[in-house]
Amino acid sequence: MYKSIIIGTGPAGLTAAIYLARANMNPLVIEGPQPGGQLTTTTEVENFPGFVDGIMGPELMDQMRKQAERFGAEFRSGWVTKADLSERPFKLTVEGIGELVTETVIISTGASAKYLGIPGETENVGRGLSTCATCDGFFFRNKKIIVVGGGDSALEEANFLTRFGSEVRLVHRRDELRASKIMQDRARSNEKIKWSLNYTPVAVESGPMGVTGLRVLNNATGQEEVFETDGLFVAIGHTPNTKFLDGQIATNEVGYIQVNPGTSETNIPGVFACGDVQDDKYRQAITSAGSGCMAALDCERFIEHNELKVAEPQK
Repeated sequence: MYKSIIIGTGPAGLTAAIYLARANMNPLVIEGPQPGGQLTTTTEVENFPGFVDGIMGPELMDQMRKQAERFGAEFRSGWVTKADLSERPFKLTVEGIGELVTETVIISTGASAKYLGIPGETENVGRGLSTCATCDGFFFRNKKIIVVGGGDSALEEANFLTRFGSEVRLVHRRDELRASKIMQDRARSNEKIKWSLNYTPVAVESGPMGVTGLRVLNNATGQEEVFETDGLFVAIGHTPNTKFLDGQIATNEVGYIQVNPGTSETNIPGVFACGDVQDDKYRQAITSAGSGCMAALDCERFIEHNELKVAEPQK
């Protein structure tokens, strides 16, 4: 029986692994199909403290993983298909591994950005296409930028990106926005934002250096055209990766895990959550790492006061 199993290997999960491993708790970390999380799709990370010249996203995750391994964290690849959190010890069913038993669980499975599902999109992630304005806006100083979306997050990102881009065009497939009135008013008053409503994205255009434009369908005329751009930001929301929990953990109306304020504690004692799976506001590598530290410390203290005794085998 493990003292703790960490599900997920983004900045949150790896930070939790580092802390628990240093506390001699020998955590097991379950890596999903994308070890390292969303940062592995990011080219250069310039806002993570300690790296003056920036660092490539995959390299940062690799270093954090090696640091956790150095202190004794164990890593296994698999997909958690079922979690029985009804009583301690908890039981996790992992595809390719089988059933694992643990005293505590740290959930750091993140949230997956929603994509448009159009040609040219996937292959240009990190080559001018992004889902995080605060992460990558800096790279598009004095350049043309397109934001796709019609909700609060899209308008918030469009407003933020006007700090960098020479122009920011907002593309939305409907002729009305879903965003709140206050967000719409704020965006409408920003002269650097251009509006292209009632246009459906059809394909991402690109060249050797990355994104060059967005091909769209004018829903009013039925004609296709290309909006030239240097950067394309897809802002149509995120989906927290919590399906495997089958409703056992309390979430908000969008599906993000709810934690007790100021902690990583969920509604089930011994189960903790950190990173983007419980954060629909900041979604930054550094805040994820910080919440991973919180989860590890909360987990360690919980075990100190609630350690399970394993029965000795009969002779």
